[in-house]
Parts: sequence; structure tokens; C-alpha cells
Amino acid sequence: MEGTVKCAANYVPLTPISFLERSAVVYRERVSIVYGSVRFTWGETRERCVRLASALSILGVSRGDVVAALAPNIPAMYELHFGVPMAGAVLCALNIRQDSAMVSVLLTHSEAKVIFVDYQFIGIAKGAFDILSAKGFKVPTLVLIAECDPKQPSVSSSAIGNLEYESFLKTGMLDFQIVRPKDEWDPIALNYTSGTTSSPKGVVYSHRGAYLNSLCTVLINEMGLTPVYLWTVPMFHCNGWCFTWGVAAQGGTNICIRAITAKAVFDNIAEHRVTHMGGAPTVLNTLVNASAEERKPLPCKVTVATGGAPPPPHVLFKMDELGFVVTHSYGLTETFGPGTVCTWKPEWNSLPREEQAKIKSRQGLHHVGMEEVDVKDPITMKSVPPNAQTIGEVMFRGNPIMNGYLKNLKATEEAFKGGWFRTGDLAVKHADNYIEIKDRSKDIIISGGENISSIEVESVLFSHPAILEAAVVGRPDDHWGETPCAFVKLKDGCNASADEIIMFCRNHLPHYMTPKTIVFEDLPKTSTGKVQKFILKGKAKAMGSLPRKTTSKL
Repeated sequence: MEGTVKCAANYVPLTPISFLERSAVVYRERVSIVYGSVRFTWGETRERCVRLASALSILGVSRGDVVAALAPNIPAMYELHFGVPMAGAVLCALNIRQDSAMVSVLLTHSEAKVIFVDYQFIGIAKGAFDILSAKGFKVPTLVLIAECDPKQPSVSSSAIGNLEYESFLKTGMLDFQIVRPKDEWDPIALNYTSGTTSSPKGVVYSHRGAYLNSLCTVLINEMGLTPVYLWTVPMFHCNGWCFTWGVAAQGGTNICIRAITAKAVFDNIAEHRVTHMGGAPTVLNTLVNASAEERKPLPCKVTVATGGAPPPPHVLFKMDELGFVVTHSYGLTETFGPGTVCTWKPEWNSLPREEQAKIKSRQGLHHVGMEEVDVKDPITMKSVPPNAQTIGEVMFRGNPIMNGYLKNLKATEEAFKGGWFRTGDLAVKHADNYIEIKDRSKDIIISGGENISSIEVESVLFSHPAILEAAVVGRPDDHWGETPCAFVKLKDGCNASADEIIMFCRNHLPHYMTPKTIVFEDLPKTSTGKVQKFILKGKAKAMGSLPRKTTSKL
């Protein structure tokens, strides 16, 4: 348009680095991080992140280099989310449950120059280094993160023989010139998919997407000024669903804890008057099944963001009884975490609580920062009708979508085929256009020509009073092709037979959806709480074709 000009005065590439810069001024003396007896203010956090960026630069890290991290939810992990991009580098937060072999693969693929390793995982890192050395690959520089809480045991850095985090920070300069992105599409983070298969893909995040999704997490979780956020979502998972940056935008306080237990969660909520937290349905399940000794009354309203897997309505109902306000979001690593939100409507308040829980378990619609979400026929690309029955694939369009898969152009092009990001998740649309996930395309069970949603069956199983966890997969069947096979874990002190569980399901489901096989065992999970169904599918397949009226117990 005539008379306009794009210049430094009216255009600055979006980056979450700006959140820290502002909070260091507005909330300079406010506590930014709490970890045991450790406290930092926003002014101190900014200074530590600048020193970290400077130290990395002195070490030879430059724009576009990858810096890895293998650490739990501790202050250093939070600081890395700002310090690494402030050096112009790309943060690659690794899953702390990976073994040495997988860590070596990811370090090779990412070409990480430096890796920060918490003392608890030094053995994993050393094992990965041995594998890299044996194969002739260059080993990244290791910076050990010792225990910063003086009340907790740790290891000495001299015993390890590497750089130590606090000493490393001291080598950095406070007058370091922060490196900002030249283009807001520049990469800020590299996140590997959760590893439910043997080949996790490297998902590249942009500064722009991180900025926008961080603000959206604040909005959809009603996070006002100076929230108190309890870290029960792994910071390595989608950068903590972008809360790492979002909490900084609001000048909040980050409550960091190493291990997620029901007691730790209730204790920290009571002690610090936590206002917000998050977690996969497994975290929620842990809270609703906490013992009376572990529970403490909530001192204030606690908003809980959940996602990662569809939460069973029964678990949502129990969370509501405890006083938690659950916000259900849905997304993938490729969507920076939350991509939709089940926005609550006032007219639903008059519904029975059980019905409210069913509605809240839906995935809703795209949040304000996402351009569009739809459920489409993956072949014709036509939208499915909003009849709550026709199944299609969930697809996204918008700015908080990954740049692509690192070094995998073919997979990137397949994911973006047709101008939409194809999730591989199957869903229906309700009359109000809210979507409801039915299954992953690879997890749908086809029995006698009927599609069975494993999620629907699991929701019924979760409502059984004796069942703590449940996962359903298909088992080969000579007559039906396959039938539902349920893997369940019972609550401590509870008993239930396979026949009893099957009868319970028959009373709550159509007969063709009722599991024909019940297996009692612990469920294999990823570190983000997702059940590794490919392992369970292998077990179900190994059982062979189902004989009539058979159940199993391992």
C-alpha cells in the first residue's frame, strides 16, 4: 500500500526470547524459579541465561548449531530454553527415558555440538559416547549439571571429569550481545517424536511458532499475571507444551520437581499455592487414585492442562470431584503441543456432571493461534459431516506447525500433502463441529467389518472401580479378523477376574466392542505417559488367533 514501509520500527521477528527480556524488567524481583531450597528471581534468571548464551558462544557454538540436553524438570533445564536460543543455537531436549543406544542415534542425527546432562543420567550419556566413539563419530562436549539444591545429594564434577554447569555459567559475560533470529521462521528447537516406534523423527520448531503457541497456552489455560506453575509436564516434551516460554510471558513462578508422584504434587500445591499445572491423563489418573495420606486440600483454584492422549471421562469426573479445573487440549509434537482446546460453554453447566465429563473429554476446536483444524477424508480431502459418526483424519493448518522433519524431506512432504498437516489421528465431528478423537489410524480395530475405537473401550474400562490403567488393541481372530484385547492394571488391593471385566464391558458397550481377551500386567509407556501400543500389539499377535471364550492372565 502506498506510503507504507517495512522497517526496524514496525517489524521485529517474533521470538519467545522477548518474554524473558520483558519479565526481567517488569518482574525483576519476583521469584521465577523454585526448586527445593533454591530460589531465583526473574532478574537473576535473565542474567544466568545471558551468561549461558555467552559461555556457549565462547565454546564455539554459533547460529544454527544444535545444543542437546538430557535433564528432568530442574532450573538448568528451564534456563536452557532461553540461554540456547539467545546464543543463536537450537535446543534439542532429549527424552530422559531413552537408553544409551537411542541417545547416540539422536546425537548423531542432530549433530549436537554440546550436551548438558543432569547427574542422574550421566551413565546414559557416557554409554552413548562409548557407542559414538566405537563408530568413529565425534563426541559432543559434555556439561554436567550437578544437584543445585544443597539439601539434596549429588556427585562432584571432578569425579566425572567434565565441565560443570555452574562453573560453565561463570565463564559467560553479562554484556553478551543476545543473538536474535534473522527470520522468525529460523529454528529455535528440535524435538524428537516420543519414540513409540523405533524411528523417532526430528521435529523442527520456529521462533514464530514457539512465540505464538506460548501465548496460546497462556490464553487457553486462563493464565493471568504472575501464575504459579507446577512442572508436571516434562520440559523435554514439546518444550513443556510451550509453557517454558509461556510462564515467562506472564512473569509467573516455575515450581520445579524431579519426580512426579501424587504426594509431591499435592505437597507442592499446598506449599506454593499452585495455580496451574499440566499432565497427560496418566498424571491425572495418579492424582485421582492417590491415597488419603497423600492427598491435601487445594488452597486455591488449580487449572490443569491435559492432553497427549484422550482422557477417560471417568478420570475427568474424579478430577472435578477433587476440585481441579481441567482444560483439555489436543496436539502433537508437530503442532508444538496444544493445537486445539475443548472450550467450555456456559450452557453445559446445567448438564449432569457425568455428561459434562464426556463433553470435556472431546478435543474441541483449534485455539486462537491455529488457523484451522478439520476432520477430512484422507483420499478426497472432503470434510466429514458433523454427525458424530463419520470417521476421518484430523488435519491442521496454521503458524504453530513444525517447519518439517530434520533431514527427512520425504516424510515432511507426506505430512504436508494437500496443504494440510496430516496427523494420522482418526476422529468424528459433533454437531457443534467439536472434534472427538476415536483412534490413531494404526490403532483402529476392525472386527467383522465394524470399526472399533480402542479409546471408547478404554473409557469404559477406566470406569471399572478396580481398574487403574487400561489399553486396548486388536488380537487376531480367525472368524472376525480381529477382536478387542484389553491389557489392564488393577488398583492396589483390588481384585477383578477377566470374566467379571468382560461382563462389565458388555453392560456398557455393544457386544461387538466388548474385549474378548483380558490380560493383567503393567502397561509399557513412553516418558510422556503414552501407552506403547505397538508393544501390546506384538503381545496380542503372539497369542495367536483367539479361541472361543478365552481369556488370558499373565
